[in-house]
Amino acid sequence: MDDRVPPANGAALQALCPDSLTFRVDSPLALAMESGATLSPVTIAYQTYGALNAGKSNALLICHALTGDQHVGNLHPVTGRGGWWETMVGPGRPFDTDRFFIICANVLGGCMGSTGPVSLNPDTGEPYGLDFPVVTIADMVRAQALLIDHLGIDTLFCVAGGSMGGMQVLQWASAYPQRVFAALPIATSARHSSQNIAFHEVGRQAIMADPDWRGGRYLTEHTLPSKGLAVARMAAHITYLSDSALHRRFGRNLQDRVARTFSFDADFQVESYLRHQGRIFVERFDPNSYLYLTRAMDYFDLAADFGGSLVNAFRGSPTRFCVVSFTSDWLFPTSDSRAIVRALNAGAASVSFVEIETDRGHDAFLLDIPELIETTRGFIDAAARARGLA
Repeated sequence: MDDRVPPANGAALQALCPDSLTFRVDSPLALAMESGATLSPVTIAYQTYGALNAGKSNALLICHALTGDQHVGNLHPVTGRGGWWETMVGPGRPFDTDRFFIICANVLGGCMGSTGPVSLNPDTGEPYGLDFPVVTIADMVRAQALLIDHLGIDTLFCVAGGSMGGMQVLQWASAYPQRVFAALPIATSARHSSQNIAFHEVGRQAIMADPDWRGGRYLTEHTLPSKGLAVARMAAHITYLSDSALHRRFGRNLQDRVARTFSFDADFQVESYLRHQGRIFVERFDPNSYLYLTRAMDYFDLAADFGGSLVNAFRGSPTRFCVVSFTSDWLFPTSDSRAIVRALNAGAASVSFVEIETDRGHDAFLLDIPELIETTRGFIDAAARARGLA
């Protein structure tokens, strides 16, 4: 059924305004997960923008990144800030809400209304915590497919997303090639690197080392590992930027002072910035969800399901692809995107590739980068003409 419910965000739940609501679909079907576990019931929280046409051929699914959610183009109910991809979603923008029916769902394992570790375990009546089964990117996409089925949509016009969202795009195109007309994976990879797994492990250990984590039972014990989660966010945020961007923005400038304090206060502007990022993240994200979603990214290896061959994951795909990378993205470097493009070409898929020059780092896909906006607009417009939506 569809209903209007507040997101189940654990720590941030009490901060929600009464009218800060989101759609949801509750599935009575048991979701078979890659770990061998089954999950039932399953709730998927989502937002939509624009209108579905009579032929249901203009649906565009946006997949969010690690710390994103379904609020891609609307005021966020917790932070009060605009949607995380407002540069791309809206009337006249590349994902034009006057032309397309935009869908964005909170991923399985998330903390903004979809079933995750903050949800109540029907067997105990308490939050799942670490009793929640480990989630993979494939599990997220299977849950999204339940939502798309519920909406009565057979084929998605386009699936788009960056970073972890790009992983979901690749999974959609591989698992459901006949249901994806066009795919736009941005700043992503077909498998997580050992370096990225290492960064995630640092973040997870920071959370689990916080005494308020309580073995993942902090909700039932009325604590919150806020310090650990903040440190995890600080460490991760460094990887989203580039050295050039950090130097241009902060350099070695001191924070509101003319001399060093010779202490461990935030003397430098960059220190103060990272501490601020950690504090505001705690207000909107659940620590256990952070553990689960980083692990999902770590496990992602699309070729592994096809005998180690990424070519076989896309062989004969009818989907048209546009793969985008950024020159200063060292988290998901251009070499990762080129590997995807080579596999698509070898599998006889239709693919275009754009490497955008910028010093904004991995986060460039979220920013107002003119070349990204024009690339996306051109790809979407061409696909719309081919789809008969122009």
